[in-house]
Amino acid sequence: MASLNVGNLGEYLREQRRNAQLSLRQLADAAGVSNPYLSQIERGLRKPSAEVLQQVAKALRISAETLYVRAGILDAERDLDEVETRAVILADPSLNERQKQVLLQIYESFRKENGLGTADMSDAEVDAGDVDIDAGPRRTAG
Repeated sequence: MASLNVGNLGEYLREQRRNAQLSLRQLADAAGVSNPYLSQIERGLRKPSAEVLQQVAKALRISAETLYVRAGILDAERDLDEVETRAVILADPSLNERQKQVLLQIYESFRKENGLGTADMSDAEVDAGDVDIDAGPRRTAG
């Protein structure tokens, strides 16, 4: 699967914005970017940075990783399974935000343990020291 072009990213963003029932101006304000810049991204005239995509994803309440793949920042073939897993976790309405963060943190720790960790963690992920969870009994070496 080849990387998708910027035009496809713009079409996808427009679709997500319309699904969220936001005007271009409302999304631009929520994402902290200018209205003309966001319009250029949607029309495929500009390729946004990962930071801008993250801000837009947060404003739309969608996975930043999905936008990274569509923008060609992440390799679609290599990272698609991970992106889909994260998207499913983030989209699950039965989990609250804290639970989603913890689940993503655990998922990332397993991937790192198996040598598959990602280079760029999303805002939804937190450091192990920031989350207090009762994970049950811990295994000890010996």
